[in-house]
This record gives sequence, C-alpha cells and structure tokens, in this order.
Amino acid sequence: MSSKPYPETYYAGAYWGPRKESAEECAQRTAHFLTLLAPADPFLAQWYKPTRSQKDARKHSLMPPDLPTLTELFRRGVNREKGGPVFEDLGFTFWFDNGGPDRDRAALRITCGDYAGSSPNHCVLTLPWGGPNADRVLTATVLAHVVRGMALAWEPDWAMATSRDHRDLLSGEGDTGTFVGWVTYLSRRRGVVPPLPAPARIEPVEERGTLVVLTPERITASNPAHVALGKRVHELLDRAGLMQPVIPG
Repeated sequence: MSSKPYPETYYAGAYWGPRKESAEECAQRTAHFLTLLAPADPFLAQWYKPTRSQKDARKHSLMPPDLPTLTELFRRGVNREKGGPVFEDLGFTFWFDNGGPDRDRAALRITCGDYAGSSPNHCVLTLPWGGPNADRVLTATVLAHVVRGMALAWEPDWAMATSRDHRDLLSGEGDTGTFVGWVTYLSRRRGVVPPLPAPARIEPVEERGTLVVLTPERITASNPAHVALGKRVHELLDRAGLMQPVIPG
C-alpha cells in the first residue's frame, strides 16, 4: 500500500544585515509588522504569547500589539550563555504563534538587533500546510501582502515567500546566500530590478524596493515550468548584481 506524499510546506522570511537596535525598537518593528499583517487574512490577525500549552496561550493575546509586552518579551530573549553574561551584539530572539494545531498553525520567529555580523537578523513566518486556512493563505495575493509588510516593517535587504522544496531546488543556483521565491522582495539599496519574463510581475514597495511575484498560481517544486521560471529569473537578477548574500563572505 503506497503512502500519500508529504505535502509541500511554505514559509516567508525577511533577512537583513548587522543593525544595532534596542528591545524597544525591535518591539516597535514587530508591532508595525503585526498591524500590517492582520488585513492579509483573519488567520494572520491573532497571535499569542509563548506558553507551555496551547490552551493557556489563548489567554494571552498579543493583539492588538502592546509595546510594553512585546518589549519585555524581547528583553527575555536576549542572547546569553546559561548563567553567564549577556551577548549584547547578538541582539534578541523571540518566537510566538497563533495557537493552532501543527498542520494549521502560523508561527513567527524573530531575531532583531544583532550587530555581530556572523548571521542575519530575520523575521520568519511558518505557514499552515493543511486545511482551509492553508487554502486561503497560500496564494500569491496573500503572500505578496505578507512580504510587503515585512519589507515596510523590517526594512530588510531581501525577503521572500515560497515552498521549502522549491527553495531547495533554487538555492543551489549560485553561491549567493539568496534565491528567488514565489514572492521575492529586493531592497532598493541592492539596485534596480531588470525586466523579467512573463508571467513574473514587478511591483514597487513605496520607495523601499521591489516585489517580484513569479506566478499567480501556487508555486510547487513538482512543476517543471515553475522551476525553470525561478532559475531564469534568478539568473537575470544575479546578472544585475541583486542576489548578493545578506552577510558577505
């Protein structure tokens, strides 16, 4: 008896280089992002403080965003060795989710204020992989909204939303540390996005940068046309000097 293939899983992530920020500044950016994220879909409009059980989590909502609460949660997430001193240059790490079951949950993991330069700061949103919420959220329209919100709140160098399988096929295209997702954001600091082949479309994100949407349909690693399009767009963006790593070297 054959088993059903494991479904492709999707996520969105924003990444930026060394940037010294306080717990309060990280909280302000998080609050801004959650406010921008909420209109994308009701599923992305409710978040809870991390607790030991999902039942307890629903008693501690983070929405609407509360700056003192978010600031304290970032302060608790300071990097330190157990019982040792704080590593101020490694910033703060904070994770939380929207309280659903594993297959139908969204989760956020944020590292902010790291100025050591050894790894990127990031905001990573894990998306549901089954059920009606996944059907609604895993669309080009919703994920473009998500990545646009990441760009405006975090001012990253690069951001994207895609499937992990599609990422694995494309991330080896060059030794760049970046790759083309279903939706990709590139900061204006990196340069100007060149014309791209259809069905890819380009959208400005205010004066911050550019959003590239590869295809209006859900991207999958099993579709050869999606893989070929991703490789072609990667090649054009790399040739334009836009795909350099967030952390050089």
